[in-house]
Amino acid sequence: MFRRFLKAFFQICGSNLKYLNFFQNIHFVNWWVLGFLLLLPLIYWWYYRSLSRNRLTLRMPNIGSFQQTGSWRSRLRKLLPLLRVLALGALIFALARPQKTLKEEDIKAEGIDIFLVMDLSRSMLSRDFDPDRLEVSKQVAANFVDKRPHDRIGLTIFSGEAFTQCPLTTDHRIVKEFLSTLQCGFLADGTAIGMGLSSAVNRIKDSKSESKVVILLTDGVNNSGYIQPMTAAEIAKKFAVKVYTIGVGSTGMARSPVRKRRDGTFEFDFTRVEIDEALLRQIAEQTGGNYFRATNETELGRIYDYIDKLEKTEIDVTVIKRHSEMFHPFALAALILILLEILLKQTVLRSLP
Repeated sequence: MFRRFLKAFFQICGSNLKYLNFFQNIHFVNWWVLGFLLLLPLIYWWYYRSLSRNRLTLRMPNIGSFQQTGSWRSRLRKLLPLLRVLALGALIFALARPQKTLKEEDIKAEGIDIFLVMDLSRSMLSRDFDPDRLEVSKQVAANFVDKRPHDRIGLTIFSGEAFTQCPLTTDHRIVKEFLSTLQCGFLADGTAIGMGLSSAVNRIKDSKSESKVVILLTDGVNNSGYIQPMTAAEIAKKFAVKVYTIGVGSTGMARSPVRKRRDGTFEFDFTRVEIDEALLRQIAEQTGGNYFRATNETELGRIYDYIDKLEKTEIDVTVIKRHSEMFHPFALAALILILLEILLKQTVLRSLP
């Protein structure tokens, strides 16, 4: 009963204190400790009276002539009990552990695991995009990562073979760093679409996420690898992995690398753009995804935006609160008041027995 009364009392006080700058967003962890503030008037009365009892007095038949002889020291000495009580009050506030809410936000997380599968065959250096298909694909993928702040994202690369560059992670800074360093020539040349897809599926299949997505980007025709693309699609379907496929490249002819010079640079010439759209469409349909064709940077950006809108699965709302301890000023004030009382009693307000 008493505790409920104290809680209600200090809640009312808190609603008034919120208008003070210092007490905005302040709450007390040990709010019940504030109940001891009600004892401070009684402590002050008892302490002041005990000092009066210990003070020696001289009884005179008539003290009228001494009424105006009190010095400023004697008047200030009466305030010493107040310093002790104020120090005790500050200590009570410190023990109540005041905390200030620094940040409070509602987060609606998507709860989706996404694997980016990117083709690194040398045809990705074709210059029908500015500066080439690979650089544009890396930048658009990085922008997509920025739009999915609460998803786990991984990265697999492939050409003639496949390699998981980054496992699923919520550290998107790492994902973007890996994207920025991608270059053709990391792996054996060729286009092993089935290897790239199966590598990503193997990494994401055991995820507990409600939605598992693979975004596969390529600009060619499957011509290498020991796992066929449709076999990889069947595995993806078995583990409920949805695959979005993107064919990147203009139509007709494009200035592409045709041979590698001795110094490691490529010689470019116009070649026909060949993308196995029928295969990519079949992979997407098999797994419940969609196939897209991007012939320029703008279209590629729109495709990622479209996928971003499609894959939204809200989970529970999480409230994050960060607090800052505020008991330090009160503890410091209590120490200063006690030291001030001791200093005054031993110096300017010192009284003889």
